[in-house]
Amino acid sequence: MKPFKIGPFTFDEPVFLAPMAGVTDTAYRVIAHDMGCPLAFAEMVSSQGIHYRNEHTMKMLRTEPDERPIAMQIFAKSAAMAAEAAAYIEEIGTADILDFNMGCPAPKVVKNGEGSALMRDPKRAEEILTAIRRATKLPFTVKIRLGWDDSSRNAAEIAKMAEAVGVDAVAVHGRTREQFYSGNADYAAIAEVKRAVGIPVIVSGDIRRSADLSRALAVTEADAVMIGRGAQGNPWIFPQLIHWLRTGEDLPPPTLAERAQVILRHLDLLIGYKGEYIGIREMRRHAAWYTRGLAGSAELREQFNRAASRKDFAQILHDAWEI
Repeated sequence: MKPFKIGPFTFDEPVFLAPMAGVTDTAYRVIAHDMGCPLAFAEMVSSQGIHYRNEHTMKMLRTEPDERPIAMQIFAKSAAMAAEAAAYIEEIGTADILDFNMGCPAPKVVKNGEGSALMRDPKRAEEILTAIRRATKLPFTVKIRLGWDDSSRNAAEIAKMAEAVGVDAVAVHGRTREQFYSGNADYAAIAEVKRAVGIPVIVSGDIRRSADLSRALAVTEADAVMIGRGAQGNPWIFPQLIHWLRTGEDLPPPTLAERAQVILRHLDLLIGYKGEYIGIREMRRHAAWYTRGLAGSAELREQFNRAASRKDFAQILHDAWEI
């Protein structure tokens, strides 16, 4: 891959962490960054929440110096609200890149005319992207899907519109909104987007190992890749894929001791940022992802779900793996 350039930033191995609600918070972004991820996209933030200075929303906008550069993602249904949010994020200085969400398929988002609902309303999408571009000088990206459904695949047209209004790069998840996460990512359709625009294209969907990355790049000729579900409980995917890009060789999987170390560090970060009560409960899901596919993972998941302290997590890992 060639170096990926956006604004003042150049990424030699552009393997990025995708924005995922409830996953890519500060704790996980710091871990991914320490593992070598060159750019993480924060979980999506409501423009309306920014407008009303919602306490939870304001917390989501906080970032740490050791996770920079970072891309902050917003979602909105109106141009005015989106522009206000973009300007505010630039003003507070906690993000280096601004991303706009047109890909989220969640019903609670779509029913408000946000996320992937904008794929079937190109005029309003253009108004929003234009307003954001005018409101901020930050490098500006947009994340889209292939379309609303198979009868309305318009990703190439949306990408061309985004380029025309000044968006710096477009990330494409290789499914329609109707598919959610079923079936396989359609890399051939992302290749059509790549051929349609001159701005960089980021491929997203179904990249979990080097063979997936190889196929995605061969088919799409994309300029960067964005790892979503493949990074859940697996921050090692970043050094693994980056090493493969550099050498063509696969790194060995993490040892049990390495997994345990990162699980506990992730828990410590969550507790530090959110307090023990919330941190422990959020870590239960992450711990299940960290141990997914390993021997005894179902039993471990049950034990994690009963854990009430850091000591409990440490004891569970010690008993299971004798470390």
